[in-house]
Amino acid sequence: MTFMDDLTESKVLLAEYDRLKEEQKTRIGFRDNLLYFTLAAVTAVVALTVQSGQARLLLSAPAICLILGWTYLVNDEKISAIGCYVRDRLGPRLGEITSAPGAVFGWEVYHRNVAGRTMRKRLQTAVDLFTYLILPMVCTTTFWCSSTVQPLLVLTSLVQTLALAVLGWQFLRRAE
Repeated sequence: MTFMDDLTESKVLLAEYDRLKEEQKTRIGFRDNLLYFTLAAVTAVVALTVQSGQARLLLSAPAICLILGWTYLVNDEKISAIGCYVRDRLGPRLGEITSAPGAVFGWEVYHRNVAGRTMRKRLQTAVDLFTYLILPMVCTTTFWCSSTVQPLLVLTSLVQTLALAVLGWQFLRRAE
């Protein structure tokens, strides 16, 4: 028996499923850790600002949140895309090949219809917006209210505010 004799389309599709689920699992862990890392980084910025008395340091919080927030969004999109691909393409194709009754990879469909999912998604969006939009805007507003405001730093903060608004819009847009 050769390698090709043992290779069937269903085995290839199952191997693809295993790899996709592994990637999804890795991305979920990375995405979730980004949230904790962002909170820790912003806390460190606030602590350094309080300790040094230099309000301009607060402007590093929006930069941190923009970079990590965008990375969070990209990973979240890939996680969703993998689920969609498994539900819409891989599962149906494997179902055709095996003539399996019902949905193949039923969990991919089932967990999307569990009671309370919509509320959990809304709450997660609120947490994401708080972390990646509200927190850095509190830092920016605090900077604006400080006595050490300089024109170039105000301009920087306005550009950051615009970028944060775009990031917030992306979070809302992808909150489906």
